[in-house]
Amino acid sequence: MAYLLALVRWLDRNAERTLILIAYSSMALIIVYAVFERYVFSTQVPWSSSIPIYLFLWVTWIGCAYNVRKRTHLVFNDLRLRMPYGAQFACMWLDAILWVGFGTMVAWFTIEQTQLAYDNFAIVQGTDNVMQWWFYLATPVGWCLLMFRALQNLVEDIGRYRRREPFLVDIQAIGGD
Repeated sequence: MAYLLALVRWLDRNAERTLILIAYSSMALIIVYAVFERYVFSTQVPWSSSIPIYLFLWVTWIGCAYNVRKRTHLVFNDLRLRMPYGAQFACMWLDAILWVGFGTMVAWFTIEQTQLAYDNFAIVQGTDNVMQWWFYLATPVGWCLLMFRALQNLVEDIGRYRRREPFLVDIQAIGGD
């Protein structure tokens, strides 16, 4: 049981970073190899221009979930820092509701598109058997993970509210940019 809990904690801390690293490294290796092959051997693997684009879907949507978890996405905290404590808490709830609401719509419609690619046996251009839906799955998976991370943040915010701890830190006040 302790091993399982350690695994869950590791995944909580590293899932997005690991997936991003794998996808980004794969993109880089494919591109470097394709450029090398093009200039040294004057040939090109047909899928070398399409697979990195599809891998970018994984980097993008998993990266969005990671930024939501770390709260490093675009935010406008200047106004919130000047709000009363209860209003800041209400804004945290509003954030979670908006993330989950928008994420539900995105996941719902992209699952439909992924299912369409699956049903039609759509393959990646330049390949014989690499399915497009494997890459299209990045959007609903990324958004489901993003919604989970938004709810995790909300749970942490509820704990902060109960302990009367600050939600937001004024970065400029502590010497940041």
